[in-house]
Amino acid sequence: MSEQPETPTNEAPREPVTVKMPGRKPIVTYLLVGITSLIFVIQYLTQNTFGYDLLFVLGGKINDAIIAGQVWRLITPVLLHGSFLHLVMNMYALYIIGRRLERFYGGGKFLLLYLLSAYAGNVLSFVLTPNASLGASTAIFGLFAAEGIFILQNRKLFGPARSRQMITNLVMILAINLIYGFMPNSSVDIMGHIGGLLGGVFFAWKGGPVLSLTGAPPLFEVKDIRKTAEMWLAAVVVLIGFTVIALIPFVTG
Repeated sequence: MSEQPETPTNEAPREPVTVKMPGRKPIVTYLLVGITSLIFVIQYLTQNTFGYDLLFVLGGKINDAIIAGQVWRLITPVLLHGSFLHLVMNMYALYIIGRRLERFYGGGKFLLLYLLSAYAGNVLSFVLTPNASLGASTAIFGLFAAEGIFILQNRKLFGPARSRQMITNLVMILAINLIYGFMPNSSVDIMGHIGGLLGGVFFAWKGGPVLSLTGAPPLFEVKDIRKTAEMWLAAVVVLIGFTVIALIPFVTG
């Protein structure tokens, strides 16, 4: 029985490859959760003191007040909530998805996404529904939409299988929420949700992060290669587009 001698090799052992991901802390997410929760406490106190929700009267989405010129009501409802459960559900969603997105978006861009989605949602609600409304779900739906676009535009980095799974899970969550909003006797502002969704899609498509691997083995770094000018253009398009929609009741009324 013959044996082959081991062939000596001069190859050095390969170093493990390291991919450095963005390490931003989700400060804006935490601030939004904290500020919104604090405002709810003020809502609760004023309601118990005066017998009505003073902050909703001053900042809720009330169509007649908006037509009278109180246009800040197209954004301020994102800070208001109708009940403790309403607050908890929205802040939990913001906490979960916000931490994921802000890591890649950065604080300033993430805040812009949040506010534009809220504005888009309240505008569509104002134009298409007569009922008063409030809540952060307009912005939350924009975050869900932006996460979907983020996964889609960076699917090569995440891998086809993982991207499909993440998109499927996201679509299921959105579908359940939208179906619930269309059910008879639902108190959900479905047009606000759809508006926030559209605002998030339009902004994220041209303004969201596009990731690229930079560096050389064994150390790589994930960086956003989206140009700042593209992000601002997307923001302006969303702002102007939904402002034009908001003008419809003023022109036709």
